[in-house]
Amino acid sequence: MSQPTETPTPSRRGRPRDEQSRQAILDAAYALLLDQGLGRLTVEAVALQARVGKPTIYRYWANAQELAMAALLSRTPADAASGSSGSAVRDLKDQVADVVWAFATPRGRQITLTLAAAAPESEIAKAFRNQIILRSRETGRELLLRAARQGEVRLEQDIDTILDLIYGPIFYRLLAGHMPLSPGFSETIIEVLLSGIGPAQPPPPR
Repeated sequence: MSQPTETPTPSRRGRPRDEQSRQAILDAAYALLLDQGLGRLTVEAVALQARVGKPTIYRYWANAQELAMAALLSRTPADAASGSSGSAVRDLKDQVADVVWAFATPRGRQITLTLAAAAPESEIAKAFRNQIILRSRETGRELLLRAARQGEVRLEQDIDTILDLIYGPIFYRLLAGHMPLSPGFSETIIEVLLSGIGPAQPPPPR
């Protein structure tokens, strides 16, 4: 007797279910952030709009403040660490520009004002540190390491200090408010940095 033929399982297309849920949460949080502002963004409201349970949200973010920070950055282009341009330095410039752009938006400026008035150990300050500063630095670290492998930079100095030099000026302008976060600021940061860690130039011909 012949064995029954097993029907192949069709391959799934699109994002995996977990990623679809995560994106739905970010979309809902961003919409609520735009419509109602940071003060009224709650995990309950996001769960209702995204049609997910609250435990699904808490799987990714500790509280509404962390979710708000992640939603703010979710409207920037895809993660630059994936290396879409081929040049790690170009991707680093784009990633830094994304951070600048996010906080130049009206809601970004509102969050900045809230941060300026918040205590260092408040939930909003912790969320900013976890979702913005640390996340940006880790993406930047991956890009710098890739740039070194590709010969675009020389990592002879401490990489954490280099990361401070990249992201420190953004957060300084953001919180001190002495100068604007202009569109060209991110490009200037990287260009100034590259004067110190760029690849060695060959000596001019004699």
